[in-house]
Amino acid sequence: MISDTYLTIAAPAEGLYKDKGSRFLAFAYPICSEADVKPLVDALKTKYYDARHHCYAWRLGTELSDGGVRFRANDDGEPAGTAGRPILGQILSRELTNLLVVVVRYFGGIKLGVPGLIAAYKGATLDALEAAEVTERTEDRTIVVEFPYLVMNQVMKVVKDMEPRVLGQEFDLACTLRVSVRMRDAESFARRVGDIEGVNVSFS
Repeated sequence: MISDTYLTIAAPAEGLYKDKGSRFLAFAYPICSEADVKPLVDALKTKYYDARHHCYAWRLGTELSDGGVRFRANDDGEPAGTAGRPILGQILSRELTNLLVVVVRYFGGIKLGVPGLIAAYKGATLDALEAAEVTERTEDRTIVVEFPYLVMNQVMKVVKDMEPRVLGQEFDLACTLRVSVRMRDAESFARRVGDIEGVNVSFS
């Protein structure tokens, strides 16, 4: 059975690698979507505007995610495969996801060659990930429950039993409840509330 848990980092972390005068500053960030990537990379390009390269890799999702597992690596002007791929390799080897790592390089005047670059980007990423706190998260589904006020007690009993995270609620003559349910429990939750008369359930 495919697990509905995954590993990521709890908070941003930094790392450093030095070789022959070049400095490689690594920045690791937990992310939730591809839309998170560009603002983080752009902020580092602004802050470290005088650096030669701003290389990165990211990975998102699990086998259970909508869209599955997605990843990308960017060499930002370094020789192909010497920067983004070593960064991504460290993310994959630790089985982490929902993660972005950016490595900012200051050139020290001496070329490192392909093996040296691979080692440097790998080493900087490793330093950042070793400084990070790894945390386990769950894949969740958002469920919208619409129901008449008269059956609120029945709906709330299911909520109490299954303990989803409540994202929003409107209680009137017609009620709406938005909850986040762990992936493995989503179908069961939807079925239980859907069996209540007058309830409409949808996934969003």
